[in-house]
Amino acid sequence: MSLTRRRLLSATALFGLAGGGFTAGLLPYLTSPAHADDTPPSPADLADAGPDGDVMIGSEKAPVTVIEYASMTCPHCAHFSATTFPELQKRYIDTGKVRYTLRAFPLDALAAAGFMLARCAGNEKYMPVVETLFAKQADWVVKEPIPPLKEITKQFGLTEDAFNQCLSNQKLLDAIQAVRDHAVQKLGVNSTPTFFINGKKLIGDLSIDQMAKEIDPYLKEG
Repeated sequence: MSLTRRRLLSATALFGLAGGGFTAGLLPYLTSPAHADDTPPSPADLADAGPDGDVMIGSEKAPVTVIEYASMTCPHCAHFSATTFPELQKRYIDTGKVRYTLRAFPLDALAAAGFMLARCAGNEKYMPVVETLFAKQADWVVKEPIPPLKEITKQFGLTEDAFNQCLSNQKLLDAIQAVRDHAVQKLGVNSTPTFFINGKKLIGDLSIDQMAKEIDPYLKEG
């Protein structure tokens, strides 16, 4: 699926995406159990964060790096955000053990809009916007998504003009497309959420216990 500003802002497209009627060219949501992919990508391919770079949280000296590819309209990603991510942050990110980033892998134009708005809020607000959009996914993945999206992003400082300008930014949309295309072509990502924990690919809505099993061996005792 090629993302374009016309496609993004089309009321018909947004209606179809939100209602589940638009399927052509979309990558599938993951419905199988979480599992690992034993074929690691090259470090150079994994390090490629796209034109706008990564928004990282956690210590630069952390022994473990977690990269998540997610779609803003993916219910599995929203569940991970609500159930596992807070514990991941408490146990590992805030304690300097994990450095984490979430990369855009939109499965539809509405998901791309969510990522654009998170980027337009600025790096400091990127993760708070992402977490809020996941938490309120049921409010804006609807027939008319623009009004609730405006209300949600208003609390992060996006005025109506800034909101409209953001969703009209073709360069930003192209950058998000580039991140997704690279993930498909070089990293073998084809569903969400997909994680890379120090380069190891794990697919699915991981629990904190599943993540701990991968993270803890890298941590020094004491």
